Amino acid sequence: MDLNLVVIAGRLAAAPEVRVFEGGSTLVRYLVTTRTEEPRRRIDVVPAVLWDADEAATRFERGDRIWIAGAIQRRFWSDDHSRRSRIEVVAHHVQPSVDVFGFAHPAIDVPLVEDETPV
Repeated sequence: MDLNLVVIAGRLAAAPEVRVFEGGSTLVRYLVTTRTEEPRRRIDVVPAVLWDADEAATRFERGDRIWIAGAIQRRFWSDDHSRRSRIEVVAHHVQPSVDVFGFAHPAIDVPLVEDETPV
């Protein structure tokens, strides 16, 4: 059996981008920064999308702590000169990062990308 499950906790690198299509579908795009210290210090920016999101999923701001659960998907498209692809997380669930007591969880206190000094 195969399993495609991703959970990402980090901070938003930018405010969510919201697109509403003619058919009424809504797409919310997130850029989530994650930081790891081992085996070496590294910051990754992970793109994620949420289809047909409710209004609460669009109320996040840049720098907010967030966690996303979903699946990895690779999209393909063609532009004028080449075929391109992108790997992103297709979210099934998005919410602020809080622990059971309602406080921000220190283990997922990830700084914004520009707050980091280059290594």
